[in-house]
Amino acid sequence: MDKPLICLLASPDTTASVLYGLYDVLGNVGPDYKELLGGIVPDNMLEVRIVTRTTEPFVCLSGIPVQPQAGLDDIERADVVVVCDMYTPVDRSPLGKYTPEVQWLKRMHARDALLCSVCSGATLLGETGLLNGHEVSSHWAYRNLFQEYFPQIKWAPDAILNLSAVNQRVITSAGVTSWQDLAIYLVERFCGLSNATNTARVYLLALHEDGQLPYSSMSCSTQHDDAIVSDCQTWIDKNYKCSNPVSEMTERSGLNPRTFARRFRTATGYQPIEYVQGIRIEAAKQMLESDATSVETISSSVGYDDPASFRRVFKRKVGLTPGRYRKKFSHGSIQSRQD
Repeated sequence: MDKPLICLLASPDTTASVLYGLYDVLGNVGPDYKELLGGIVPDNMLEVRIVTRTTEPFVCLSGIPVQPQAGLDDIERADVVVVCDMYTPVDRSPLGKYTPEVQWLKRMHARDALLCSVCSGATLLGETGLLNGHEVSSHWAYRNLFQEYFPQIKWAPDAILNLSAVNQRVITSAGVTSWQDLAIYLVERFCGLSNATNTARVYLLALHEDGQLPYSSMSCSTQHDDAIVSDCQTWIDKNYKCSNPVSEMTERSGLNPRTFARRFRTATGYQPIEYVQGIRIEAAKQMLESDATSVETISSSVGYDDPASFRRVFKRKVGLTPGRYRKKFSHGSIQSRQD
């Protein structure tokens, strides 16, 4: 019986950690665990190939050489195609950069392949149109890019491994280290739970159970042409503690509330109140990371007189309570885990 074929689609914009991490883990399902225990070492249960536009060797994004094992024209069918991260600047269009790869992905999907992506690789799946009407997970910094260039796709801010379109044979995953969550899923799907568990043990892989929100930061780009909104952004950066910041910005703009809200969202990708909350929460996160100031004091210092309201907004935006966030990310906590 033929082994399931997993193709890792890469390019010079791919990071070595994603490409070779997936290659090592998926390419050694079975042998590594048995070798550690002793005894007969079985053959690998999956066939894994590095696929690129051509078979010409190249140096990937982190300066590591890559020797492709197949070009796009060499692969007619695959059980799985994983689009590794394909870096593209968050403030530029990703469209048209990988046209041959996008067309190949559509052919593979039409021939029953499961398409997966890691991090910015989701932009290629977005360009296929296969995610229209479904959710996408990618690195948190690509939120605005997806909303601008792929408006028919729903942005999922928290999911690490997004299975919402799995029935359509499409899976997306978040930032670069989410390749580990994807690898465990694929091993379980094609090799069974026992092999997935053993693979995780061998490589010390752990799922990102807290989701992506605790790691994300709000993009506060002022690279747009709306001078009024830009002025309000500059003002709110220094005055987010005031009691009615949206009203203050609206009055400062000289626009009526509806027009201001529309222009603000068009320029920034956020509603004004979302933007204010994001800036306040980012300030609170820095305090939680750097010192032992009480949550009540932090709440007041970022503009929330009611600590309960602050905790609700923080949990919604970050995915963790302030206390859990401090435990996970404070400088002292990180150092204690290293000692």
